[in-house]
Amino acid sequence: MKRIMILSLAAMLGIGASATKKEKTSNLHFDSAQGVAASLTMPDGKVVKYTAYTQLYFVTNIEDSTYQYMNIFIPEGAAQQTPIFLRTYVGGYMASQAGYPQAQDASGRALAEGYVLAIPGCRGRTSTVTRDKKTIYTGRAPKALLDLKAAIRYLRHFDKEILGDAEKIITDGTSAGGAMSALMGATGNHPAYAALLKEMGAADARDDVFASICYCPITDLEHADMAYEWLYGNTNSRQSLTESKQTLSKELAAQFPAYINSLSLRKPDGTSLNADNYLDYIKQIIIRSAQEAKDAGASIADTLGFSFSNEAMFQAPINGGVGTDRPAKPQDGTGAPRMPMGSEKRVGEYIIDLDMNKYLNYVVSTQPLKGVPAFDSYNVDGAAASGENGEFGNASGADVNFTAWAATKAGTLVSSEVAKNVRLMNPMYFIDDSAVSVANHWYIRHGARDRDTAFPIAINLAMKLENVGKQVDFKLPWNRPHSGDYALNELFTWIASIVK
Repeated sequence: MKRIMILSLAAMLGIGASATKKEKTSNLHFDSAQGVAASLTMPDGKVVKYTAYTQLYFVTNIEDSTYQYMNIFIPEGAAQQTPIFLRTYVGGYMASQAGYPQAQDASGRALAEGYVLAIPGCRGRTSTVTRDKKTIYTGRAPKALLDLKAAIRYLRHFDKEILGDAEKIITDGTSAGGAMSALMGATGNHPAYAALLKEMGAADARDDVFASICYCPITDLEHADMAYEWLYGNTNSRQSLTESKQTLSKELAAQFPAYINSLSLRKPDGTSLNADNYLDYIKQIIIRSAQEAKDAGASIADTLGFSFSNEAMFQAPINGGVGTDRPAKPQDGTGAPRMPMGSEKRVGEYIIDLDMNKYLNYVVSTQPLKGVPAFDSYNVDGAAASGENGEFGNASGADVNFTAWAATKAGTLVSSEVAKNVRLMNPMYFIDDSAVSVANHWYIRHGARDRDTAFPIAINLAMKLENVGKQVDFKLPWNRPHSGDYALNELFTWIASIVK
C-alpha cells in the first residue's frame, strides 16, 4: 500500500466537480488493495494509524459525482467483527461531501476507540448539476436519505471484503444530520424506498442499522411549527410580535394538543403522556438535567426559574444511629433548619421546582426565536422561504409549502408528490410500522437551551421508540445550545455497552 501524509488525503476533498450528466457504471466496486495508509493525531497526543479507502461510489446510476460516494477508514487492529461508525455531516438539509476523520469530533474518537469509520457524502437541497445547459437541483427530498441508505447497502454488499461488521452499523449526525441518523435508524428496509433505491443502482442488500445517535434532530417537520409555537408562543419575544404574527402563533399552538394526544405516548411508568401533562413532563426532564449538572459542580441560577431546597434531603446519622429526613419546617425560627455546630449550611443543593415561563424566556434570551412559522414559512404572511421549504422543493429549484396549514395561508396546495416526500422524511411514521426494521439502540440528545426546534420533537421521537420496546438513552443536556458530538466520553461509554 502506498503511504502518504494525512494532509495529502485531506487535499483530496477538492477532487471532482459537479457532474454534467448522469454517469452509469455496470457494477459497484471495492478493491482492498487500494487502501492508503495514514494517521490522525488526537487531542491527547495519541496517534491513530488507519487505512483509508476513498471515493467509493455507492450507486451505479450516479447523478452527482461530487457527493454520491463514501470514504471508509479502518484502524489498525480492526477485524471482521469490528462495529462500523457511520458519521454524516449533513447540516441544514444541504449537501454533504464525503469527509475525513476529525480529531475533535466523534469521527476521530471512533477511530481512536478502534471502530471502523464510514463517512458517506450525500446530495442536499442546494446540490446541482448542469444538464442540457440547465441547472438541475439533485438533492431535494428524499435524495439525501436515499444516498445514505445506498451507502449502508454498499457496506452490506461488501461486508466480506471490507473489515468491519455491517450488522453493527452505528449512525451519527447533528441537526438535519441528526434527522438523517434518525431516519436511517427508523426506516430500515421499508418497501417505500425500494423502487427509488433500485432506480439509483443501489446494492440489492438490506439498509437497516444497529444503532442511531441523534443530536438535536430537526425532524417531524410537518408538526414542528405547531410544537414550536405551543412551547414558545407565550414568551416575551412572541408577545412583542405584530398582531398578525401573534395570531398565526396562536393558531399553530392550538393544533399541538390534538397531535400529542394522537400519538398515544406512554411515560416510563406506563401512564399517558398527553396534552394535559406534557409541559410538566418537559419541566421534570429539565430539572433532572440541571440537577445532574449541579451535582457535577455547575452553578445553577435561581433567576432562570429554578427553586431550591435549603439543605440536603436527608441528614446522615452522626456516630451511628438512624438518619432523619429533612424537617418539614424550620427549627430555629429563622427560616432555615437548625444545623449541627460546625456544619456548613448547603443552600440550594436540590432543585425542587421550575417556573417554565421564566425558563423558556431564558432560552429565548440566549438566541432569538425563529420566525412565525419557524419551518414552513414560505409566503405565509409575507415570510421568506426556509431551508425546509427548499428541501421539499423541486428539481428546478422552486420552494414549496409542505404543510396543509401553511399552504392554505399562502394560497396554494400541497401536491401529492410533496406529501409523499414529507412522509418519507419523517421517522415518526415508520417506528411502529410492521414492514420496517428499526434500530434497537438509540442515543438522543437535544440541548436544554437549543431553540432550533422545540423540545417536544426530540422527546416524542424518544418516547415513541421506547414505547415500541427500543433501548433509548435520552437527555436534554444542561445549557447546551444547538450542537452535537459533545460529551464524547459518555457517548463512547454508551457505544461500548451496546456492542459487547
